[in-house]
Amino acid sequence: MCDLHDHHEHESQPADGPSLSRRRIMQMLGAAGVTTAVMAAEADPAMAAAADAGSPAEYQAPEGLAEDSPAKSAALDWIKANSDGITGLNAEIWEHAELSLREWKSSIAEAEFLQKAGFEVEFGTAGFPTAFTATYAYGKGGPVLGFSGEYDALPGLSQNKGVGHHDPREYIHDPFAPSYGPGHGCGHSALGTAAAAAAAAVAQAAAKHKLPVTVKFFGSTAEEALIGKTYAVSKGVYEGLDAFLDWHPSTANATGWGTSTAMTAVTFTFLGVAGHGGTPLGNKSALDAAVMMATLSEFLREENLAPSGRLHWVINNGGDIPNVTPEIAEISYYVREGSPARVQVLLDKVIAVSEAAAKASQTKVQHRITSACWNQLPSKSFAELLHENMRQIGPPEFSDEAQRLAKELQESLGLPVKGMHDTVADLTAPNPVFMGGGSTDVADISWNVPTVSMGAALAPIGTKMHTWSTAACAAAAPGQAAVIAAAKYLAATAVDLITQPERLKAIKDEFAERTKGVEWKTALPDGYEPPMYEPPAWFLRKTGQSWPPENITWPPKRVVSQEKFASLGPELAAQK
Repeated sequence: MCDLHDHHEHESQPADGPSLSRRRIMQMLGAAGVTTAVMAAEADPAMAAAADAGSPAEYQAPEGLAEDSPAKSAALDWIKANSDGITGLNAEIWEHAELSLREWKSSIAEAEFLQKAGFEVEFGTAGFPTAFTATYAYGKGGPVLGFSGEYDALPGLSQNKGVGHHDPREYIHDPFAPSYGPGHGCGHSALGTAAAAAAAAVAQAAAKHKLPVTVKFFGSTAEEALIGKTYAVSKGVYEGLDAFLDWHPSTANATGWGTSTAMTAVTFTFLGVAGHGGTPLGNKSALDAAVMMATLSEFLREENLAPSGRLHWVINNGGDIPNVTPEIAEISYYVREGSPARVQVLLDKVIAVSEAAAKASQTKVQHRITSACWNQLPSKSFAELLHENMRQIGPPEFSDEAQRLAKELQESLGLPVKGMHDTVADLTAPNPVFMGGGSTDVADISWNVPTVSMGAALAPIGTKMHTWSTAACAAAAPGQAAVIAAAKYLAATAVDLITQPERLKAIKDEFAERTKGVEWKTALPDGYEPPMYEPPAWFLRKTGQSWPPENITWPPKRVVSQEKFASLGPELAAQK
């Protein structure tokens, strides 16, 4: 998150790997900042609900959960018959490479794909212009199943498709600050496409075999900033679902029931006084304040950052030219921990650092929360059903071209040349101690409806999400194979929920047990207004929306420094 986004990584441990001794588990618990598992559960219900009480060494995945059925065959056949359209949609969204909150063309492309499959589409979900909800209903009384779609790209990760070395597709020339354009370095072009294909396949199969069901596809904006779903959940968008199916591009074909980190994204704005760099006395540099904050926050790592925590930042506004003292500077942080409560403790320390930097630099500081999400609530029974479908369907069908590209990328990046992950990883129990990782705005959904997540190999073994190498693969041979496989995994599992009511009941029973005694409440602050960009007029006309939505203030309040030059004290007396 996917951001996120090393989120949704379900790399499986070897089945014959070393098991963890009780002593080792206790050592890890101490490293994570707790004394015993019991104390962790008592202190933090959100972490306790996401924990697994079993022993990883003793776990064996059950069999006989996924069943062949005419409806499942129909769904898989629909995906096969429409594979050109599915991979074509992935390629189209990849070409657009639109950033968070501005996915104008990408959202329309995905919505039109679902409209052609018989879905009713409504744009403007939770007030976001590029978010939409697509619904297909057949009969009455069936389950309500949700699918997660994302389609935003990341800044600076432009890359030519299918090229095995760094070769930006969009190079932005600037003699002082050259940069690259956006790219699908997290594979969301494939993510949204496969989910939409799965939703369409389930709808077609249900109609063909007269199975009552409501299929809902949620086109979500700004996943990379963890904004779209967290706010939508707080507005009740996902209410009424029986189950929610999610996937994310990965370097492996795997699922599991581990959790993710909770996260708060916060931007600090420092305000000073501009002045000529050649006569700096009395100027107040907001950039100095941002640099001080960055430096001070690094000192939190030894005594204040547990292995389950993450703290990373970027100065996203630091001035324009050296001979003008920057009057405004902004530094943004992602603060991650194992639960919302632990995030808040770390966030308070980061805020204190900002105040210290402002005092030292004689500037003013203000901060705003741009997003905040929980840790993900896992579902063991849901993961077991999904995994058996993955195993029965098999790994993505990677061509020689896909393996060649993967190996070229690995060689270019100095990694072992192993190609694509061409097996379905064994299902293994999660580490008994959570050691941190990525975040996802799907997490907030998971506390409100039973949710499963999985990964399908889109990028080469050993590489990472949020890289140009992933962008090279996303709509090339590796990504196109992953799209089809992911669509099949999701569709087959959804059909099982329709044809096997007992499976859905078991999933819902586990959800009720895990959430017992835990009340979900959005981690977003009171009065929160999500960030938005004003859409182009053509987009509003095409999607039938007006601007602004009711849930935001427009235009936003301006941020303008009103600070005064610093005093140097009384004038010095002239020397005699």
